[in-house]
Order: sequence, then C-alpha cells, then structure tokens
Amino acid sequence: MTESLDRTRLAAWRAYIEASQRLFTQLEDDLRADSELSFADYHVLVLLSEAPGQRLRMGDLASRLVFSPSRLTYQISSMQKRGLVARQPCPDDRRGSEAVLTAAGLLTLREAAPHHLKSVRTHLMDDLDDAEVACLTRVFERLGRRLRAGRDASTAPGDSDS
Repeated sequence: MTESLDRTRLAAWRAYIEASQRLFTQLEDDLRADSELSFADYHVLVLLSEAPGQRLRMGDLASRLVFSPSRLTYQISSMQKRGLVARQPCPDDRRGSEAVLTAAGLLTLREAAPHHLKSVRTHLMDDLDDAEVACLTRVFERLGRRLRAGRDASTAPGDSDS
C-alpha cells in the first residue's frame, strides 16, 4: 500500500488542486468573454506565433500542448473552420502535416493578448512577490522536465505526426 501524505503535504496538494482549478476556470472564463477563444485556442495561437514560419508539425504541437493526436486533430479542425489556422502538408515530409497560423489567427491573438495578460496579472501574478515567482518557476520547470522525460520514455518509436 502507498504511504499517505503527511498533513503538510496533503494541505499543499489540496490547496494546489483547488486553486489551480479555480485559476484555470477564471482565466478561461475571462478569455472567452473577451475574445471568444478557449484556453486551448489561445495556447495553439501562441505556440504557432512563436514558431519559425508560424508553423509546427502536428506531432510537435500535440506534444507541446500535451494533447493526444485525436484531440489535436479536433482542435485544429475547429480552429480551421474559424479561419484561425490552416493545415498543410509538411514541405520536408509529405506524410506529415503542419498547423499554420493564418493572418486572421494572428490578428485574433494580438487582440486577445492584452485582455488575457490583464487576467493573468489580476488573478495570479500581481499577488506574488519576486521570490514566489522564482520559486514557482523553479518548481514547475523541474516538474515539467521530469514529466516530459517520463512521457518521452514511454512513447513508442514510430508514433505518427498526422
């Protein structure tokens, strides 16, 4: 049987779960009210806007979003219908495809970003001092590296970029 958490760690775990869910819900509610984008829409637009040529292979995008291939396909299809992204064959490998940011998608991101940033500041960042920001950054970067490494190790070779 797995050992229980001590009171301090249990309190930290519960505080993290409840606050992170409330924070995510608030940020998504604000994003939808200001821009009609979901958090997933916004994240896709940000990642594509920062990528070389504003395009990413579908497999790379799924990995960065922590989405299954089928979830990413659904997400990109939904965004394609709204003109925010396009899906194109990879120039280097015609078997794969890429998500590409459209001009409309970039404009939508530019219009949504100031409102989203205000929400992030209001509901999280403005309440933290520099030491707390540094601590959160260290903790979540370390956890992210460990979780990515575990996921990468369990990913079977030959996974598709479809």
